[in-house]
Amino acid sequence: MTGPVAWLDADWLAAPATRAVFAALSDAGHAAYAVGGCVRNTLLGRAVRDIDIATDARPDATVAAAAAAGLKAVPTGASHGTITVVADKRGFEVTTFRHDVDTDGRHAVVRFSDRLEDDAARRDFTMNALYARPDGAVLDPVGGLVDLRAGRLRFIGDPDARIAEDYLRILRFFRFHAWYADPAGGVDAAGLAACAAGAAGLARVSAERVGHEMLRLLAADDPGPAVAAMAQAGVLARVLPGADARALPVLVALEGDHGAGAPDPIRRLAVLGGADAAAALRLSRAEAKRLATLHGGIGSAAGPAELAFRHGPETARDIVLARAALTGAPLPGDLTAALARGSEAVFPIKAADLMRTHRGAALGAELRRLERLWIDGGFAPGRAALLDAANRG
Repeated sequence: MTGPVAWLDADWLAAPATRAVFAALSDAGHAAYAVGGCVRNTLLGRAVRDIDIATDARPDATVAAAAAAGLKAVPTGASHGTITVVADKRGFEVTTFRHDVDTDGRHAVVRFSDRLEDDAARRDFTMNALYARPDGAVLDPVGGLVDLRAGRLRFIGDPDARIAEDYLRILRFFRFHAWYADPAGGVDAAGLAACAAGAAGLARVSAERVGHEMLRLLAADDPGPAVAAMAQAGVLARVLPGADARALPVLVALEGDHGAGAPDPIRRLAVLGGADAAAALRLSRAEAKRLATLHGGIGSAAGPAELAFRHGPETARDIVLARAALTGAPLPGDLTAALARGSEAVFPIKAADLMRTHRGAALGAELRRLERLWIDGGFAPGRAALLDAANRG
């Protein structure tokens, strides 16, 4: 392997907790490197959340090294080589160099290795196989730095083989394209062909894992090109039958034009459609409820003010944007004012006001009728006018 190809100057690398973990391993005679997302994101100038460390130490040696340094070691995935070492209340996943000896598309049987090159070869994409020594020197055993700088997402080695090791890598291919690739460069043809060829293997992947990847993909700034490529490869239909990607780029543009805030995967999922997306992606109860609310609002005739009255201004805005993306209808010019008006409105009639003259189902029907009169009147009719309407039937 050649020498360093770049150098990192990162706060996380110099932090005492990180230094303590590196020192524990090196003092015990082991090599240790930061690897994956922390290196990739630092080189791109993006935030780093997790710090993963690769080492030639076997799991029991990692535990012994941590104990000798006074650090806590938790065997979170010891059979696959991963020990979580805790320093200054922060967990670092320390994983032994390894290579796959058998896979079934979901799980791998691994063999530990002393070679960083073996560890790199089993990873998914070239940009994820960048390693950094404790001094910040970046090692690049598979050519990932050139790809990273070019915004090019490529599988390591044979794309078909990488996918056959874990079919979830199909979805990771599109997710990483949305987050890290240059859209102007297009999708890697060999990778896209391999995803199309292996799409049937996604049936082996749990709905929870599929849903997790899809929501992370839809949380990218602009997932439109990646999702369009998914549709082209037949992958979107596999994970979300009946979905249509055409409205997604329109929604993304509307979000930017109308201050919709941070990317919202559920809002974007609402315009993709699909047969029972909540079940297909195993959404949480809260996510499924929100998706159902958005779908219900999109399919209704309610205007922005009414939607804001019923669901609050943020959800109403999401419904209006999604509806416009799907139908091509222009947004109302007074959208902001309408959302504010509806969210501030308070229906002045309560059930107790009508109980002398209405009972049971008739009471509910009359409340709904009066509410409809009030909304259609621009929330203007007051309590007296509505009670008079109730008395007149």
